[in-house]
Amino acid sequence: MLQVLQAEFADVTISKLRFLEAEGLVTPARTASGYRKFSAADIERLRYVLTAQRDQYLPLKVIKEHLGAMDRGLRPTPGGRPAAPAAAEPAGLPVAEDFGADRTELKLTREELRVAAGITAELLEQLESHQLVVARGNHYDGDAILVAKAAAEFGRYGVEPRHLRPFRTAADREVGLIEQVAGPRRDDKTQELAALAVRLHAALVRSRLSR
Repeated sequence: MLQVLQAEFADVTISKLRFLEAEGLVTPARTASGYRKFSAADIERLRYVLTAQRDQYLPLKVIKEHLGAMDRGLRPTPGGRPAAPAAAEPAGLPVAEDFGADRTELKLTREELRVAAGITAELLEQLESHQLVVARGNHYDGDAILVAKAAAEFGRYGVEPRHLRPFRTAADREVGLIEQVAGPRRDDKTQELAALAVRLHAALVRSRLSR
């Protein structure tokens, strides 16, 4: 592991790596006998730290903040400060996999959500007041970005967040039906039913618009 890093950072030493570990910037696994086991992810994490120190002269406190943001799903940028990735819009009608757990792994602060969605603080407050955007604990997931962006697009047509409450109500009812059929556990059956619900909703809207 040391040799791998020294190929790019000639002055790195075991003492330096032990110091970074003591500061909490990397936490390698341990064998039963106490030896450290650095994974590929650990090495990439160390490479990020060493690059930020060498090329950007960032203090460890700032680097640690960046690592914490990356642990919440934000991506590194050329400037070093992590940024929220663009939330991927499902292509066409959704399939079961679109409702998998990986859709909610991103953990954004309120300000990170606002910036990622490109909306004003006032709009975000309105979306929260009508429970269209809801935090999961202290963070927001990738779907919150999609909801906020869609609400902003509706705003271009004069539709305010208060007008979007029927969407939330309909979603709550659909989830209630899915849980009646599949139970509270989130599994393949739940994902398949969720995809069916959205496809049915889209078909019903389309059929009524075509009348």
